[in-house]
Amino acid sequence: MTVSLDLAHLARGYREGSLTPAGVAAEVLRRIAARGDDHVWITLRPAADLLGDAAELARRWPDPGSRPPLYGVPFAVKDNVDVAGLPTTAACPAYAYVPERGAPLVERLLAAGALLVGKTNLDQFATGLSGARSPYGTCESPLVPGLISGGSSSGSAVAVGAGLVTFAVGTDTAGSGRVPAALTGTTGIKPSRGLVSTLGVVPACASLDCPSVFARSAAEGLAVLSVMAGPEPDDPWSRPLPVPSPAPPAVGAMRVGVPEHLSFFGDDAAEAAFAEVVKRLAGLGHRIVPVDLDPFLAAGRLLYQGPWIAERLAAVGDFAARHPGELHPVTREVLGGGAGLSAVDAFEGLYRLRALRAKTRRAWAAMDALALPTVPTTFTVAEMLESPIDRNTVLGHYTTFANLLDLAAVAVPGGMTAAGRPHGLSLLAPAGADALLAGLADAFQSPAEATTPSGGDATAGASRARPGASGTDISSSPTEAPEAATGVRDRGREVLAVVGAHRLGQPLHGRLAALGAAGLGTAMTAPLYRLYALDGGEPARPGLVRRPGAGVAVEVELYELGTQALGTLLADTAPPLTLGTVDLADGRRVLGFLCEAYAAESAKDISAHGSWPAYLLTTARTPR
Repeated sequence: MTVSLDLAHLARGYREGSLTPAGVAAEVLRRIAARGDDHVWITLRPAADLLGDAAELARRWPDPGSRPPLYGVPFAVKDNVDVAGLPTTAACPAYAYVPERGAPLVERLLAAGALLVGKTNLDQFATGLSGARSPYGTCESPLVPGLISGGSSSGSAVAVGAGLVTFAVGTDTAGSGRVPAALTGTTGIKPSRGLVSTLGVVPACASLDCPSVFARSAAEGLAVLSVMAGPEPDDPWSRPLPVPSPAPPAVGAMRVGVPEHLSFFGDDAAEAAFAEVVKRLAGLGHRIVPVDLDPFLAAGRLLYQGPWIAERLAAVGDFAARHPGELHPVTREVLGGGAGLSAVDAFEGLYRLRALRAKTRRAWAAMDALALPTVPTTFTVAEMLESPIDRNTVLGHYTTFANLLDLAAVAVPGGMTAAGRPHGLSLLAPAGADALLAGLADAFQSPAEATTPSGGDATAGASRARPGASGTDISSSPTEAPEAATGVRDRGREVLAVVGAHRLGQPLHGRLAALGAAGLGTAMTAPLYRLYALDGGEPARPGLVRRPGAGVAVEVELYELGTQALGTLLADTAPPLTLGTVDLADGRRVLGFLCEAYAAESAKDISAHGSWPAYLLTTARTPR
C-alpha cells in the first residue's frame, strides 16, 4: 500500500488506526534506501533509533484525542541546526561537534510529536544558493536529472521534494529557504526574522539568519511554523512577533505588486512562465500594481558586495583561519571577501541600507504583497560548477534583499516552463505578515477552494487582507515604533490588547487593518485572567474574563490605534465582548477586549493553553 506523507493523510490514518508511527517510519526508511546515495543526508539516524522513537510515540499517546499536532510526522533538519546527540557539521567535517541540547525549534517539533529522520546536506556553512558546495556531494533536483537543487538548504528541499519526509527544517539568510523550493517543486516558508529562534543554529550572518520550513504546501508549512515559532528569552535575535495559527487564513482581493521590468537573464521560457503566474494571481481577483524594484535589488546587492560578507567571516572566521584546507574552495573564496572590510565600511553599509529601506516604504504604501520569480533562471550542476560565484548571484537576484529589508516570504511552485525547467513564485510582505502570506500562497495553490469574503465585495476583501489600510504597517515592531510601545496614550493614539478573532491571521483582523492599526507584537497579561472558548456562531471567539485570585497570564497582541478608530471598534463590538482595561505583566494598563462574566458560565475554560492560537492548534482542521 502506498503511504502518503502529507499531513492530512497521516492525521487521518493515525486517527482511524490504519497507520502507525512505526509503519510510517519503516516506509520512510524503505524510500531512503530505494534512492541510494543521493547526497541528501549527512547523518541518517540508525533504523533502530527511528523505529524506537516511533514505538514510543504510540505508547506515550495511545488516545487519538490527546495526540499533539505533529504526531508521527517524519521530518529532517538541515545540518547547521543542532539536534541533541547528533553531530552538527555545517557541511564541514572538521568543524563537527555533538551538542548536548537541541535548538529550541527542534525541541518544539519533537515535543509536538514529530519524528526526526536525520540531518541533511547543505552548501558549506550555509554560504551559497546552488547546493553544489558540499564535501558530502551535490544533491540534484528530483524534478529534472542533472539540475541543481538549489542551496544552501539543498538536502532539506530534496528530502521533501522526493517524498522522503513530510517537512524539513532549513535556514534562509540570502534565499536558502526559497531558491531550493523553486528548483525542487516544494513550498519554502521564510518567516519574519526573529519569529523562530536561531539559538542552536550555526550562524551565517547572525543579524539576518532565519530558520525556514520546506513542505508540500503553504498550508502544511504554516502548520509546522506555528509549532516552531515563538519568543525565546535567551535569544538576542528573538522578537515579539505574532505567532501564526496553524491553518492559513482566507484572504480576499489584495494589491499585489509586480515589477514592470524583470530580468530573466535570457531565459525566455522562464519569462513566459512568470507572465502566466501573474495572470493566475489576477484571475484570483487580486489587483496587480506596478512596483519599482530598484531599491529592493540595490539592498540585495549589499549582502555580498557590502559589509555583510564580513559578518559571515565573523561567524566562522577563526575556524577558517586555523583550518583553511578544510573549507570548500568556493566557500573559502567567498569568506575571504570580508577580510578587508572596516568598521567604517560597516557603518556606511548600514546607512545605505536605511536609505534604501526608506525608499521601499513608498512601494509598500501601494501594495499588500510583492510577487516575484523565485529564481530568474535555472542551471545544471555542470553549468554551476563552471561559474559558481557569478551564477550563484543570478540565483539570488530576487531573494537576497528579503532579510535585509525585514520581509517575510513564501515561495511556491509555479509549474514547469516550456523548456522543461521548474520555476516558482515568491510572495513577500513586511515582517509580521507570515499568516497573511501563507493565506495568499494557499489560495494560489488551491484556487478552487479559495473563498471570497461575505458579499463578494472586492473592496472589503482588500481591506481584510492587506497589512494596513492606506499603507499602514500592522507589523511594526517595538524597535520601529518606540514611542508607541512605551505607553498607552501617544499622539492621540491608544494601545489595544487583542485576544482572539482580531489577531493577525484571524477572521476579524481586517477590521483592525482597515482602521489603521499598527502592530506592536505580543505581550502577556498579568496573572489575573481566565480565557474561555465562547459558545455561538462564526467566527469562533475567545473571551477574556478577569478572575483575581484564580487567574493566569494570557498572551495578547498589542496594537496602536487612533482614538477615533477605537470608538468605531467599540461601536462594532457586540456583547458579551466589550472594551475595558487590561493589566499587562510588565505593569502597563492598556485597553483591551474583555468578556462579561455571565458568558463564561457555559463556555469552555481554555486558560491552560495560554493563548487563543495555542488552543486553535489543538482543534483546527489538519491543513491540506
